[in-house]
Amino acid sequence: MSEGAGLRADAGELPDDLTAAEAGMWQAFRNGSVYDLSSGDAAADDPHGGPPWGPERTVRARVVCWLLLDGPPALAGRVSSLKLVGVAVSGTVNLAGGTVAPYVELRNCRFEQEVLLPETRFTTVRLVDCAVPRLEAARLQTEGDLHLPRCRFANGVRLTDARIGTDLLLNQAVVYRDRGGRSLAADGLKVGQDFQAELLQSFGELRLRGAQVGVSLSLRGARLVNPCARFALNAPQLSVERTLYLTPAGISTGLLGGLTPAEGTRVQPFECQGGIRLDDGRFGDAVDFEQALFTLAEDQELTLRRVQTPELRFLGRGPALGRVVLSGARIGNLMDRAESWPGPGRLHMGGFCYESLVPRGPFPLARRLEWVAAATAEYRPEPYERLAAVLKAAGEDEDARKVLLAKQRRRRDSLPLAAKFLGYVQDWTVAYGYRPGRAAVWMGVLWAAGSLAFARIGRPPVRGGEHPAWDPALFALDLLLPVIDLGQVGAWQLGGGRQWLAVALILLGWILATTVAAGATRLLRRA
Repeated sequence: MSEGAGLRADAGELPDDLTAAEAGMWQAFRNGSVYDLSSGDAAADDPHGGPPWGPERTVRARVVCWLLLDGPPALAGRVSSLKLVGVAVSGTVNLAGGTVAPYVELRNCRFEQEVLLPETRFTTVRLVDCAVPRLEAARLQTEGDLHLPRCRFANGVRLTDARIGTDLLLNQAVVYRDRGGRSLAADGLKVGQDFQAELLQSFGELRLRGAQVGVSLSLRGARLVNPCARFALNAPQLSVERTLYLTPAGISTGLLGGLTPAEGTRVQPFECQGGIRLDDGRFGDAVDFEQALFTLAEDQELTLRRVQTPELRFLGRGPALGRVVLSGARIGNLMDRAESWPGPGRLHMGGFCYESLVPRGPFPLARRLEWVAAATAEYRPEPYERLAAVLKAAGEDEDARKVLLAKQRRRRDSLPLAAKFLGYVQDWTVAYGYRPGRAAVWMGVLWAAGSLAFARIGRPPVRGGEHPAWDPALFALDLLLPVIDLGQVGAWQLGGGRQWLAVALILLGWILATTVAAGATRLLRRA
């Protein structure tokens, strides 16, 4: 292809060395019409498999780049655009650093080699159901959309620091890992409106570190597979103005399997085989894990450290292995199911702050206490205190007291032997002050027992000249009540068994009094 041919093309003439397929594409570009080279046979036209396409359906990448960067003028009354269907592109499409003004839409096309778009500027570009060895598009900029639905990328996609003016679509795309193990590398990506990757199949690490999405990010029905590495979705510092959806998607047509991406009439949940990292993320409305399936290895995590969002819908199936980490996260509404959480030692909630609980299905307080215990291999008061505060704010005062009582019992297990014994006494008597009515019951039992014992033993000897009338019940009460003096104990001379019985009643009275005082202090603090 000569420079002279390029000059003649500027005048609207066809270059001399174009093939028949390229000449048709050239004319369609000037006319702004669709250039369709498909055969009409679904199997033969499948861009992802089937027989090779011959020269009658093949255009050179150099001609495609020529049209997009420096193509001929449009025909009168027309707008030039590149719209191809069923076309094979040979060679490397290299538009690096260029500015592409025409509208670009390729459907059911095959690319022989990678597509290079780093630092390229587009208005809108759409590749739909195309076979692309690799898309290299770091720092790509579009005024409008970047659509890549149902495409298959054999060696990954790179959109690092790309700027998409409106929507980014990867629905039903199939993306395999590159040499670095990443399927989609999109650190620093900015999307003006929605980022939709519904029913995406990703085989490698989907990386979105520091990405920003102007509206919502949807991974409904996506399948992320990276079981041998640390993360299948690695998106720390992700910012989404509205909602992150990791939820089911409906598949509307009747085709399943084959060489093209899966389609069918069913509901497909979000599935992740590998870890998920959303640390330090900011989500304006919610993070939604409705019916999500997690398959984690022992050393993998679903981690939401320091995430901030008004609502977390933790409604997936609890992973059998791995860890769920919510340390430092700040949530408004926590919507969850009892079966969504992992077992003891695999849940970490240090510093996790939530304002209200919205359980889906049965989630009794006993299970909620197991949930807190699962997150604290060693005693830590914060999870219990947070749960109690949330229950009290919701008007569940009795449940809040039960949570605080469970906290004291958990703390007791970490204390030395003497303190542990005192803790058992406080628990048996007044339940650490959360059941103050028990103190009156125990006082009544001890008073009755002491009165009966002193009545059977009989009157002790008189200590002085004058003395009150002997009353076993009043004498026992004077022993039990610390500080208060009813004038009975000092008037009688105790010895032998009477002395030991009196000492026992005095000690038990002091224990009851201190326990009630501790409980009253807790009640005043909560008030």
